[in-house]
Amino acid sequence: MTTASTHTAVLHTNHGDITISLFGNHAPKTVANFVELAKGEREFTDPATGEPTKRPFYDGLNFHRIIADFMIQGGCPLGTGTGGPGYTFDDEIHPELQFDRKYLLAMANAGKQMGRGTNGSQFFITTAETPWLNGKHTIFGEVADEASQKVVDEINNVRTAAMDKPVEPVVLESVEISA
Repeated sequence: MTTASTHTAVLHTNHGDITISLFGNHAPKTVANFVELAKGEREFTDPATGEPTKRPFYDGLNFHRIIADFMIQGGCPLGTGTGGPGYTFDDEIHPELQFDRKYLLAMANAGKQMGRGTNGSQFFITTAETPWLNGKHTIFGEVADEASQKVVDEINNVRTAAMDKPVEPVVLESVEISA
């Protein structure tokens, strides 16, 4: 099995575009969840209304947690790190994918609860090697090019306040998916 890209995601941010290769061969359920949420094809619970809805989930959300020389995190509809799509799913830990380099895309979670995974919509991109995360978070992609890495680095260096929240919003304006 190879870590060949099955999809490409372009995260359009207010700091520039981040192109990511998605690893659907290694984490098929995770990639499907991300792609379907991004395209508005997966139903989720709107946190404002409590109603089921379908629309591009990530459009307009902020990167709510940024820790220099560690990671940038987004995908929370509440902007607090506590929100999600109204459902969770299990990890897809693959032994070929390790946190042995920068610029990996992985699912943020709250650990296992009652033996089940807590993945939903939140994700992070590493900005350092993070081996202590091995076996704890599903890696499902990697930043694809140097220009995108520079955007990630720029975001990683923004000024933050309490709870690692950026002082100026870092906005994920939209996500474009291609196969």
